[in-house]
Amino acid sequence: MAVPVRAPRPVRRPRRFELRATALYFVLLAVLLTLVGTVARTAAAAAERRPAWAVALALVAAGAVVAGCRRGRRISAARLARRAAAALDEATMTAVEVLDAPSPAPSPAPAPEPGCAAEPPAGRDGTERTLLLVDPFAPVDAVDEVAVETEEIAYEALDPDEFEQAIADLCRRDGCRDVDVVGGAGDLGADVVARTPDGRLVVVQCKRYSDANRVGSQDVQRFGGTCYTVHGADVAVVVTTSDFTGPALEYAGQCGIVCVDGRELLRWQDGVGPRPWEHEFLAGQESPSE
Repeated sequence: MAVPVRAPRPVRRPRRFELRATALYFVLLAVLLTLVGTVARTAAAAAERRPAWAVALALVAAGAVVAGCRRGRRISAARLARRAAAALDEATMTAVEVLDAPSPAPSPAPAPEPGCAAEPPAGRDGTERTLLLVDPFAPVDAVDEVAVETEEIAYEALDPDEFEQAIADLCRRDGCRDVDVVGGAGDLGADVVARTPDGRLVVVQCKRYSDANRVGSQDVQRFGGTCYTVHGADVAVVVTTSDFTGPALEYAGQCGIVCVDGRELLRWQDGVGPRPWEHEFLAGQESPSE
C-alpha cells in the first residue's frame, strides 16, 4: 500500500528588519485601528439613539452569518486577521517604494543661440527690466555714472520745520559737512548751518511762504544784520518757496546775500542749477582754505 507523500511546505525566508518599513507598518496599523474604533463608536451611538435599527441590523448580520455557515464557509477570525495583516504589509512596502523612488531632475533651460542676447526678465506688470551689471571690485572712476531721478518734493506742502530739514538734506547731498538744523526760538535768523566742501561756513534762512506772499526787504535786512556779525557766515543764503520783492533783491545784492526763490530751489533740487554757495557773485570771494 502506497503511503501518500505530503508536499513540503515552502520555507518562508525571514524578511530583513527595516526601521522605516516597520515604522510605516505601525503607523498604518494605528490608522486602521483608529478607523475601526470610530466606526464602533458611531455604531454604539446610533444604537443608543435608534435601538430598533440596531436590533434590525443585528438580525440581518446574524442571518448572514448563518447563511454563510450553511454554505460550508466558516468565518475564521484568524483568517481575516491574516488577510488584513497581509494587505497592511503590502501597503507598507508600496509606500516605501514610493519614498525611495528618485525625484525627476529638472530640465535644463535652453541655452541662447550664438549671436542672440538673452531676453531680460519681465516684471509683474509685463514690462521688461534692464539689468545693470557692475563689477564690485572695479575702481570708482571705472564705473559709469548712472543718472538717478530725484523725487520732486512739494516744498509748499511742508511745515516750516520740515522745510528746514529738506534744505539741510540738500546740503548733505551736495557734499556739505557739519550740517545742522538750528532754527527755532532765538536762532537770530539762522535755520541751517553747514560747511561747504571747500570749508566755507554757510548760514541759511528758510522762508516757507505761499506764492502770494513774497519775501520783503525787511526780512532780508533782519537776516543781514546777524548772518555775518553774529554767526560769522562766509556765505549767507535766504531760501524761499515763493519769490523776493525788488527792494529785497537790491539789498541782498549790496550785502552779498544769496537769494534762492522757488524756481531756483527746484533747479537746485534737480541738480541742473547752481548750488547756493556757487552763486556767480561769490566767485571773487576767497575760501578760508586758500
